Amino acid sequence: MRHRSLVILLTIAISIVLAVFVLTSTPTATATALPLDTITLPPGFSISVYAGNVTGARSMTLSPDGTLFVGSRSPGAVYAIPDRDGNGVGDEVLVVADGLNSPNGVAFLNGSLYVAEIGRVIRYDDIEARLDDPPEPVVVSDDFPDEPIHGWKFIAFGPDGKLYVPVGAPCNACNPEDERFATIMRMNPDGSDLEIFARGIRNTVGFAWDPETGVLWFTDNGRDWLGEDSPPDELNRAPTAGLDFGFPYCHGTAIADPEFGGERSCSEFTPPVQELGPHVAALGMRFYTGETFPEEYQNQIFIAEHGSWNRVVPIGYRVTLVRLDENRKPVGYEVFAEGWLQGREAWGRPVDVQVMPDGALSVSDDTANAVYRIAYTGEE
Repeated sequence: MRHRSLVILLTIAISIVLAVFVLTSTPTATATALPLDTITLPPGFSISVYAGNVTGARSMTLSPDGTLFVGSRSPGAVYAIPDRDGNGVGDEVLVVADGLNSPNGVAFLNGSLYVAEIGRVIRYDDIEARLDDPPEPVVVSDDFPDEPIHGWKFIAFGPDGKLYVPVGAPCNACNPEDERFATIMRMNPDGSDLEIFARGIRNTVGFAWDPETGVLWFTDNGRDWLGEDSPPDELNRAPTAGLDFGFPYCHGTAIADPEFGGERSCSEFTPPVQELGPHVAALGMRFYTGETFPEEYQNQIFIAEHGSWNRVVPIGYRVTLVRLDENRKPVGYEVFAEGWLQGREAWGRPVDVQVMPDGALSVSDDTANAVYRIAYTGEE
């Protein structure tokens, strides 16, 4: 009898281990658990889970071979999600780095994965050949502040071959003495020639270059505690180096800061090209460069809005679309995908967007721990 009980217990234990293994190894295991039927999209679009079990999924980058790399914050991990058969579903979720300090930002160049921690940028060489046995990282640069407030970073390589690295303000609203704060910096891939590209930026966690003009566009999170509907988040455009976008003196187009606004006028700064929703936490943004979405979406801007954290009536928790005219000027700001927020509760929070090789749009979610795939099928 005792032997039979031990066998039963052992069988149960093995079943639990196998279940955990399956959930860890199969990225789509959480697909049925997520209420995707609450997500509304324009006619002809569909949403599915590209990969589940991506704990704290944040910023994304794509290798030329189609491997999706995803950073995180509190887990301290970086993930690789290959889709070797090109079927629009990640094959597996591999942890290629862990124990890092908020490795939010990831970028890919010449076979190497660049990862931005708080205070430094590191590099994993020949990473795709070693997904199962990642190499030790090389420190590219540790010349960034160690301040954790707004210290997590989005990074990307620009058309000039330089790596762009933002440094957020170490506060809600302040005028820090260290000129590196509230900027976007850039450097060569080897970490040399680090310089400030743009100033007066409270905290950007997403930027991209216009495929038609090569100009940098970026989101910026407005400060808190100026009211439910003020100030707006911003979409900005930086056609040249050296521009100042107003923080901490000015917010939005012409909102003077109650503490610092008396020192300088909003007319001195570069205004946003599009005011976004107040406190929506606009993070990742991409120009749609795929070929499967209808023409009206070509080279338009998609933005992941993470959602407000202290607004009485929550806002954001969605993917929005900024439409540009033939002169590359914003002419519309609208909701593209929503439904992660249900009443006052949110089951998911979009963080970043990424155009995939098949033209689908990936969306990361650090609350549902997933990466979604939004595709156009034409079916309503």
